[in-house]
Amino acid sequence: MHIRVSEEVKKALKENRGVIALESTIISHGMPYPRNVETALNCEKIIRENGCVPATIGIIDGVGVIGMSEEEIEEFGKRKGIAKVSRRDLPIVVAKKLWGATTVATTMILANMAGIELFVTGGIGGVHRGAQETFDISADLQELANTNVSVICAGAKAILDLPLTLEYLETFGVPVLGYQTEELPAFYTRTSGLKVDYRMDSAKEIAEVIKTKRELDLKGGVLITNPIPEEFAMDKEEMDKAINEALSDAEKEGIKGKDTTPYLLAKVKDLTKGESLESNIKLVYNNAKVGSLIANELCALRK
Repeated sequence: MHIRVSEEVKKALKENRGVIALESTIISHGMPYPRNVETALNCEKIIRENGCVPATIGIIDGVGVIGMSEEEIEEFGKRKGIAKVSRRDLPIVVAKKLWGATTVATTMILANMAGIELFVTGGIGGVHRGAQETFDISADLQELANTNVSVICAGAKAILDLPLTLEYLETFGVPVLGYQTEELPAFYTRTSGLKVDYRMDSAKEIAEVIKTKRELDLKGGVLITNPIPEEFAMDKEEMDKAINEALSDAEKEGIKGKDTTPYLLAKVKDLTKGESLESNIKLVYNNAKVGSLIANELCALRK
């Protein structure tokens, strides 16, 4: 078997209780130890406090683990050299029995295998700036187009080309919903100047959309964008300046492909003196809460 689903997750799914998938790249590549482990466990705690079961997903010795234990999360936080795994890497990492951290795309794939509908993350990948020349587009977007998992995030990462990311999602039929907002949040900030497809004012409305999409047999996910709480949002001008500087440095250093996002996030963290990391953590916690509310409503609709 290439996947192992924890007994707790299996039981919750069988009993029609809310289950929320969580990625492991945020643990291994997203932030330093021990903040990475602390953040992952706090996300799980928030999900439990809101009546759902967390399913942190990672690859251990070539097995996709859906519902990692606290000890496994701790090991993910400490272990060096864990591979960052997207769709193309998954068969290799599994075949070679390696450890792998799941990106948005791979978390969606494994969550779908286990029958989990909802996945909470910080921000999705998207179309990178300059993609007209480089064709650098995150695999997350194709996964949203094809895999039946709905994603709660604080928008696409602000280091990306947000207008092109929205265009790409539109082309592939992925609905972009705003939770209590008409504007696409830009990860660290609540505003981007771009409109979402539809504003939704309650978790129940979002659950109804997800349920209807499944009933219509339309493949792919629903993207639910949830702005960072006002008190933790960063100044847009300050963030734009830091991002532009980070992008310039990445170009000078020849950073490309899957190394780009971790490099840019680390550089922005340094340029903002750690403020961006704190904002990142707070927005993930907020997404965990909202994701749990949606999961509970979806379970109620399925009764």
